[in-house]
Amino acid sequence: MLDLPFFDRSHADLAQELAHFALDDVAPVAAALEQGDLSASARSVISRAAARNILRLFVADGTAAPSLRALCLARESIAAQSGFADSVLAVQGLGAYPIAIAGSDALRREYCGAALRGDAIGAFALTEPNAGSDPAAIETSAHRDGAEYVISGQKTLISNAGAASFYVVFARTDPAAGSKGLSAFVVDASRSGFRVTRQIEALAPHPLGELGFDECRIPASHRLGDEGSGLKIALKTLDFFRSSVGAAACGMAARALADTLSYTSQRRQFGQMIADFQATRLALADMATDLDAARLLVYRSAWLKDRGAERLPREASMAKLFATEAAQRIIDRAVQAHGGTGVVRGAAVERLYREIRALRIYEGTSEIQRLVIAEQLLRDHAATGRRP
Repeated sequence: MLDLPFFDRSHADLAQELAHFALDDVAPVAAALEQGDLSASARSVISRAAARNILRLFVADGTAAPSLRALCLARESIAAQSGFADSVLAVQGLGAYPIAIAGSDALRREYCGAALRGDAIGAFALTEPNAGSDPAAIETSAHRDGAEYVISGQKTLISNAGAASFYVVFARTDPAAGSKGLSAFVVDASRSGFRVTRQIEALAPHPLGELGFDECRIPASHRLGDEGSGLKIALKTLDFFRSSVGAAACGMAARALADTLSYTSQRRQFGQMIADFQATRLALADMATDLDAARLLVYRSAWLKDRGAERLPREASMAKLFATEAAQRIIDRAVQAHGGTGVVRGAAVERLYREIRALRIYEGTSEIQRLVIAEQLLRDHAATGRRP
């Protein structure tokens, strides 16, 4: 991977650091993280990452632009060992990023600083029962009352719910302004009127839940940016992190391929190694080709961002779309190659099969990514007339 043209020597050193964290701190507890109290498991992940200074790769503090290539390397390395740990750390970044780009100096010092040290856990609260791929349909409301905002409504499918100490919440401040009527706020989990109404069980265990706001009062200083800038803040955050979802998919796919190479080179059937069958070799070739192509798209997008690109809707969407769909194919083939052992609870490929599915949905479904790509293609064609 590091022989791609998007890396320098510092990335090779970082990859070594990440390998030690993933293998020494994540892999030994990967199975245990999915059991028992998931909020406690999330706090354990954050604590372990803080002790190794890994949170610097996920959490923006507003003083310098974070490296997307470093974030992608981190997610690929960690996701190969635990999708749970990867998602908790990614959401830590999602919770801090809006504050870093739109919060006051005081909010950045308080929340980004605490998230960077591991003293606080963040979450990104956008999705609602009636607003998923269409954030303009958000119904949660916020209105100004003197020196405070009063928030009422419901959020669902919120990652790190229950574990988070603060949430970046998107609410409607202008009922008549559509997508331009949304604003963003930082809400402490300790605020009166806020509660986690229930935890949601997912295909792969994760601290996922519903949030309730019953006239929850927060200081007006906890608004991010201007009123009406909420959707812009949300999209800018998701645009930055989207490529890293593809990187996590690459990590899961790489683990599946490695395990499949090992298994098929040892398992004998009909008098020969499974890897000696032509059908197995064809599958392995397709898996490796899909993985290489996914990595090229992911790290091209990250490289362009690190070089100063303001937004990368087409490249980031291509990276997430192809990498997550390819990883699903790779992991499915891995389970098939493992035969009966591939569906036994606790097998690495069985865990990966459960974990990969959500990546094709969160932070923009594959269908939404296709629409974004098509829109950019048509816009570029109309503007320049050049071939794609």
